[in-house]
Amino acid sequence: MNALASVLALLRAKLVGFATAPKRFVVTVQRAVYDLRTGKRTPWDVGKSVLMTAFGLSMVLILLFPLFWIFTASLAEGTRLFNTGGIFPDPTTYNLNAYRWVLFESNFFFVDGDWGYPQLVIGGGNGLVPIAFRWAGTETGPGAVFNSLYLVSVTIVAGFGMIVPAAYAFSRRSFIGRKRILYGYVLFTQIGAGLSIATLVALYSLFSSYGLTNNLFILGLFYAAGAIPFNTWLLKTYMDNIPVSYEEAAMVDGASFLDTIREVILPLTKPGLAVVLIFVWLAGWNEFIIAQTLLSPENYPLSVELYNLATEGRFSTPWTRFAAFANLFALPVAIVYFAAQRSVEDGLSFGGMEG
Repeated sequence: MNALASVLALLRAKLVGFATAPKRFVVTVQRAVYDLRTGKRTPWDVGKSVLMTAFGLSMVLILLFPLFWIFTASLAEGTRLFNTGGIFPDPTTYNLNAYRWVLFESNFFFVDGDWGYPQLVIGGGNGLVPIAFRWAGTETGPGAVFNSLYLVSVTIVAGFGMIVPAAYAFSRRSFIGRKRILYGYVLFTQIGAGLSIATLVALYSLFSSYGLTNNLFILGLFYAAGAIPFNTWLLKTYMDNIPVSYEEAAMVDGASFLDTIREVILPLTKPGLAVVLIFVWLAGWNEFIIAQTLLSPENYPLSVELYNLATEGRFSTPWTRFAAFANLFALPVAIVYFAAQRSVEDGLSFGGMEG
C-alpha cells in the first residue's frame, strides 16, 4: 500500500506540475522582463538562460522520441511501423488491437491467451500440508509474466538476504581480508562482460550436469548472485554515511543489536535500499541470454517471449504487436522506479547529530 500511495502521489505531483507549467512559464518571462528593466540582469544573461533552456528541452525531446514512437507504433493499424506519409502511423487508424492481442491471445498472461484463475485444493497436497495450488479454467497454464514475476521475486529475496547483512558488515565491522574481499567484489562487477560467452558455456555445462536447467528458482538464485557484488558495494556507501553515534545512542537507550538494525540502520538506508531494489529488479526482469539458454518454452520470461515475437515471422515481424508487448513489458519497471523515486529524493542527504 505504501508503494502504491507513493506512486499515486508522484503521478499526481507530475500531473499538477505539467498542468501548471504554462503559468510558471509566464511568471518566468515576466520576471525576466522585470529584471531587464531594473538592470538586475543584462540581455546577455537572459539570452544565455534562453539558449540553455532551449538546449535542455531539445535533449529531452530527443530522449523521449523513441518512447513516443514505440507508443504510436503500438496503436497503428496492421503490422508496419511506417506509412507512406512519414515515420508515424496515421492517427485516424489508431486502435488497441495490438494490446488486445497481447493480453488475450499471446503468452503474456497465459499461454495462447487461455485465461485461468488460481485455486487452492484442500486435500490435494503432499506431506504434512494437505493443500495444493493449481490454475483452474485453463489447460495450458500461466504465461510469461508469471514466470518473470517468480524470477524477480526469487532474485530480490535472495539478493537482499545477502546484500543487506554483507553491506552492514563491510561498513561497520573490521575483519581479516575485508579490503581484499571488497576489491574482489569490484573485480566481479567488471570482468563479467569480458567473460560472458565463456561463462555462459560453463554455466550451461554445470547446470546440465546437475539437472538444474529449466528451473526458475535456480535461475533466480543465479541472478541474485550476479547482483550481489555491485549492490553490496553500493549499499555500503550509503551505510558509511550513517554516523556510528546513532547506533550507540540506540544501544544506550536499551535497544538490542537487531532492534538497532531495524529501527536505525534500515530507515536511514532507505534511499540506498530503493536504488538497490531497482538494480536487483532489473537484474531479474531484463536478462535474456541466460534465460533463453537454460529454460524451456513453458518457463520463458517476458524478455525471451519478446525476442520470440520479433523473430517468429519468416519474412516479416508484427511490429505493432511487438511494440505493444514491449510497452507492457516496460510498464512494471516504470512502476517500480516511480515507487522508489520518492524514497531516493527524500533521503539523499541528512544531517549529522547536533551537539
